[in-house]
Amino acid sequence: MLKKIIITIIVLLILVPSCIFAYQYFTKEQIQEEQEIEEKLKGHFKNLTIKVDASLATQPLMNSFVQYFASLDDLKQLENTYTNTHPAYEKLVNHETDLIIVTEPSKEELQMAKDANVELEVTKVVNEGFVFFVNAKNPIDNLKLTEIQDIYAGKINNWQEVGGQDKKIIAYQRPINSGSQTGMLSLVMKDIPLREPTTEEMIESMGGIVDVIADYDNNLAGIGYSYYYYASEMYYTPNIKFLAIDGIKPTYETIKEGKYPLMTAYYIVTLKNPRKEVQEFKEALLSKEGAQVAKEAGYVQVF
Repeated sequence: MLKKIIITIIVLLILVPSCIFAYQYFTKEQIQEEQEIEEKLKGHFKNLTIKVDASLATQPLMNSFVQYFASLDDLKQLENTYTNTHPAYEKLVNHETDLIIVTEPSKEELQMAKDANVELEVTKVVNEGFVFFVNAKNPIDNLKLTEIQDIYAGKINNWQEVGGQDKKIIAYQRPINSGSQTGMLSLVMKDIPLREPTTEEMIESMGGIVDVIADYDNNLAGIGYSYYYYASEMYYTPNIKFLAIDGIKPTYETIKEGKYPLMTAYYIVTLKNPRKEVQEFKEALLSKEGAQVAKEAGYVQVF
């Protein structure tokens, strides 16, 4: 019995250090390999020849990508060249740009590509949440998704019907083919027809829909929508509050964990079978380094 114990101890004394050494060796090799890949990708596309565009909410993401994978000089050349979601799709379809980061294409944008006899490649790059907000003084904190659908379909017209004050609901909307409106139709309403907005309810810009609820005479009657990153980072104001949907409030964590009900994403969009440099740039953005760049820019990584 004693002999077996001694043999076991000897074997462990041999194996354990060997396993530790092997783990450290291969871990070191993996870290070194990842560092080599990072060094290879960082600044790899200096003097960028690829034409890029982005929506308003994804311009900081594109800026971060270009600064990391290309150079600060390339980033400076992008200044004042961004358009927005629909114009970016138009430029891509017309071969005026190579790669865009935007929301998903609308039905009209898909049809536009079909009419031009081109096919879009749409690839998720970061996760996002589609959010609804009201004035910070509005007592409503939570709505069911079905209640939001009924509000925007015109079936619920007074806040009192969902536990709020006796005020007519002003349900603000965005123009067709804006990124926000595409998200509203595809994520929220789906096959439910939207009520035709009044002139007052149609808001042209992403910032405008925040402003009208935040600053318009303590607008307790209004409700609007946007994307979490834009409304919480790019155009934050304490005068609005995000509504919980079916009991879950939009936060970085609930979006990261996929718990928030209205999950969406931003996408890299190119034409099908892009030229080599465009494909390589796209792959860099989708790499581990790209995910880290996105995270540092405040966006939710895709795992």
